[in-house]
Amino acid sequence: MLGYEVNFDGLVGPTHHYAGLSFGNEASTKHRNLVSNPKLAAKQGLAKMKALSDLGLKQGVLVPHERPHLPMLRKLGFRGDDASVLAQAMQYAPQLLSSLSSASCMWTANAATVSPSADSADGRVHFTAANLNNKFHRSIEADTTSQVLKAIFRDEQHFAHHAALPQVALFGDEGAANHNRLGGSYAERSVQVFVYGQQHFNGEAGPKRYPARQTREASEAIARLHQLDAAHTVFVQQHPDVIDQGVFHNDVIAVSNQQVLFHHQQAFLHQAQALDEIRRKMATIEQELIAIEVPTQRVSVDDAVVTYLFNSQILTRPDGGMSIVVPEESRKNAAVWGYLNDMIQMGTPIDEIKVFDLRESMQNGGGPACLRLRVALNEQELQAVNPKVLMNEQLFGALNQWVDRHYRDRLTQADLVDPQLLIESRQALDELTVLMNLGSIYPFQQI
Repeated sequence: MLGYEVNFDGLVGPTHHYAGLSFGNEASTKHRNLVSNPKLAAKQGLAKMKALSDLGLKQGVLVPHERPHLPMLRKLGFRGDDASVLAQAMQYAPQLLSSLSSASCMWTANAATVSPSADSADGRVHFTAANLNNKFHRSIEADTTSQVLKAIFRDEQHFAHHAALPQVALFGDEGAANHNRLGGSYAERSVQVFVYGQQHFNGEAGPKRYPARQTREASEAIARLHQLDAAHTVFVQQHPDVIDQGVFHNDVIAVSNQQVLFHHQQAFLHQAQALDEIRRKMATIEQELIAIEVPTQRVSVDDAVVTYLFNSQILTRPDGGMSIVVPEESRKNAAVWGYLNDMIQMGTPIDEIKVFDLRESMQNGGGPACLRLRVALNEQELQAVNPKVLMNEQLFGALNQWVDRHYRDRLTQADLVDPQLLIESRQALDELTVLMNLGSIYPFQQI
């Protein structure tokens, strides 16, 4: 049976601004209070989606969430009409208003964890929305994320949806940013690799400077919910020292595609042991791991974080070769660019580098891999996906025109109190749900 990896990229929302909300993400905190350009950010993301679609790859779009999030502001005690709630929040808790206006759902690698039907005991594709409880501004995303995923993957014969895990530190879950799938064809059984930052029950030491956002307990719960068998599942701890250097998710230090694992020398705790377990379990499905380990002497952890070398996408093209998608920042760093070009000559399956300008996302802490949720589907499952969310020439044109109509080209934190921004955002999202046949997925549409 034919199989496909569909990358669902997040469409940047109208309230994209630089608030520096993500402690542990050094790019986010470094660019706090800069003036953002939501229109440019959205168009940069759309350009990447269209370019990958033009290569013959399957590409989908995930929509922004409603922001500012008035229901949470009211839950926290702000009263009156919408304008009064915004004014009170700006006067008494401006950082709270900024948090509840974040466009962070653009980074859909954190939207959910997805297990393909080939790996699940019931033969369905399983989705678990991430609870993202380590950061308040992201912890409010799970309900809308679930609504969006259900509107795209509707057929219960093919798709199973699970609620986010409990909102406690023990089950901290950051989604597919800490999840890899290694094997052959996208429609055949593979080995799922869950990477966690800390194990709360009887675990080894975690990071000391920055938080470990993914727990082993959360990863194990998702594996149970998705009906995965132990023979094809691996749990690996991210190295706590690299978390303390700004590697807040596994996808900042490692990325995979089919049989290839591209990772840094310091990515995992007990790395040799972890790679050996992956090799042994891949052997049971008659696949051989191709591990491309980047030595520290060639690329430091600091350079990897600054350039988001590993927050890249490795994609299998229709001709069978693999391309690596990196941000412009990787080309501007001599060590990283030198290594990438050397790697192309090594004879690995990766034989092409593609560079994209994603500056607006990068400055807020997210690279190419942050912007996409990978969903492996067989032919029947792909046919069951809501077709209105799949990128093509018509959708690309329609979304660019939509952005032009509704987005501002300049936004600061001071602008978040403007009631007109809320009205603009709601009008935009209401129109978007019609354009993409999603139904009523936002709180304001259900009043």
